[in-house]
Amino acid sequence: MSTNGMVSWAVDLKDIAAVYPFQGSEFVLYIAGLAFWLIWHVMQLRQEAEEVAHEEAADRDGSHTKAWIERY
Repeated sequence: MSTNGMVSWAVDLKDIAAVYPFQGSEFVLYIAGLAFWLIWHVMQLRQEAEEVAHEEAADRDGSHTKAWIERY
């Protein structure tokens, strides 16, 4: 079954128009993926820093942690 009219791949692909969908948009998709990746990492770092700060604030003087260590 052919969706683009090709019956054989034994041809010169430069003579064929589009071989796959969205041909020519690779750079735009690359930039979008890179932006998503960077934004995700920034958001993840901020969320983890907030979580660590919350955990440190919960046991500021360390007495709770020391009690658990002594109990062990």
